[in-house]
Amino acid sequence: MMISTSLCYNINVIKAEARRLVHNGIVSRQQPIYTLCQYIPAREWEFVELELERNEFLLRDRIGDLMGREEWEDD
Repeated sequence: MMISTSLCYNINVIKAEARRLVHNGIVSRQQPIYTLCQYIPAREWEFVELELERNEFLLRDRIGDLMGREEWEDD
């Protein structure tokens, strides 16, 4: 699934999409952020890159860095 054209590319939307892709086993937390470009239309990737840059993320940073710390509930 790709991010819809109608979405605003704020950092929270990008993080949520990264979490969804990791949760579904499509990408790994260890892969670089630029891996996400495979799941975002090419014509929209520029906007994602700009938002990542504004939030001081590099494309070579890990997806896990973008996602931040996750909280787990005890079973």
